[in-house]
Parts: sequence; structure tokens; C-alpha cells
Amino acid sequence: MRLAWAFTGAGHFLREAVGIVESLRGSAAVDVFLSRAASEVLSVYGLSERLSRCAASVTAESGYSFPSISGLAAGRYGALVIAPATGNTVAKCARGIADSLVSCMFAQGGKSRVPICVLPTDVSPEMASSAPNGAVIKVYPRKIDIELSRRIGEMDGVTSVLSPDALRSWTDGLMKGSSEYRHAAG
Repeated sequence: MRLAWAFTGAGHFLREAVGIVESLRGSAAVDVFLSRAASEVLSVYGLSERLSRCAASVTAESGYSFPSISGLAAGRYGALVIAPATGNTVAKCARGIADSLVSCMFAQGGKSRVPICVLPTDVSPEMASSAPNGAVIKVYPRKIDIELSRRIGEMDGVTSVLSPDALRSWTDGLMKGSSEYRHAAG
């Protein structure tokens, strides 16, 4: 199986997401796609090289068109994972805006009936997050961010998970071929 995995500029859940990509090595080829902000944030967290070592390929956002995502329409990928997903990316995807690498991947994945799993960063009113230096900081997502994180999971073919553990369960089910993780083609 080959997965498309898109990283956004979120630091929250970032270490865990990279760890899940690492754990898939051997059972799935993971092509990683990085938003502009993701490239910066991975570097700040010291995770760029670690991610590059376990990815089948890494494509960083550049320019204004995204021919690199054509594999979604061509049936190259068994699923698209967007994790971690910033509130900005979730808002765009929930409202049908496709103007960046990751939001275009979300739109193309949906149009191509590729199963999509999103791990939003804004999942509860109060959260503890890890800063690049390891310090724990409190974050208080807005109601609209939490609402959009919920709403995105109600879209056809999209699963919104609330934690890295739930994301790991979703990818494990996908690797086992569970029909629960396949897109209903109608």
C-alpha cells in the first residue's frame, strides 16, 4: 500500500505524527507532502531529517499549482492522511477552499474517492501542547476551530480523529484492509 501524508505547519501532535509515519515503514510506502509552514516547523522541532529517512518521497510546497498531487486522481494512493492539521487548513477544507498544497490534496482526494483521515490540532477547549524545546504549554482553541474540526469528519469519505492514538488505530485498520477504512464508492 502507498499512502499520501500531508503535514501542515502545526507543532501540536507533530512528533506523534512523525512517529506514526516511522512505524509504517515496511508495511506501507509513505509519500510525504509538506506545506510551506510544515517545512519550517519540522526544522524548528528538529524532525526534518527523521521524517526524510522514513518517507518514500518528500515533496515540499512551492509555486502556485500542484502537479505532484495528480497521484490522488490516478489511484496511486490507498489513502490520504493530513496530520497534524492546523486550524487554518481544517477551516479551508471544511469550507471547500482549495488554494494551497494541502487543501488541494484534500479536495482532490475527495473528488477521487480516496479515503481521507485528518488529525486536527484543535479538538478540545483546553489542551496541553509541546513546544519545540519540550516545554508544555496550554492552548485554548476557539469554538469555531473545534466546530470545524468536528464538521470536517462529517464529510463523505473523511474521518476526523481526535488523537494520535486514534490516528494510529485508523492507519492500523487501513493496513489490515478493514472495510471500515475504505471509501464507500457507492
